[in-house]
Amino acid sequence: MTLRANICASALAVVVVALGVGVHGCSDKKNPATPAAAAGADLTIDILGNAGANSYSPDPDTVTVGQTVSWRNMDSVPHTATEDVLAFGTGAINPGATSLPLAMNGAGTFPYHCTIHPSMTGTLVVRP
Repeated sequence: MTLRANICASALAVVVVALGVGVHGCSDKKNPATPAAAAGADLTIDILGNAGANSYSPDPDTVTVGQTVSWRNMDSVPHTATEDVLAFGTGAINPGATSLPLAMNGAGTFPYHCTIHPSMTGTLVVRP
């Protein structure tokens, strides 16, 4: 492993263990999200269940760079919201729970899915 990969892997492990959240970038891709303080998010997206493109509501939704997003699980089984190329991820969200807010630090269109139920899809647009 390269030094950069070792540092990235170590940093990621600390974030996952300390915050109980999923992947937050450690790739060469722009990192659009980082964990934010536990206060309420600027946008909360509801997870409705395993319903393909209708699994997350609202979908798509839009925020601006610097705003925070959380996902609230309204279903009876755990779900995630994980960006398709792992730029952000919530980790498993139990029924009735809400993820930590993620600060969106990069502009772009970010398709995401549930890693537990890959047919569940959504899109988040982050404007400059």
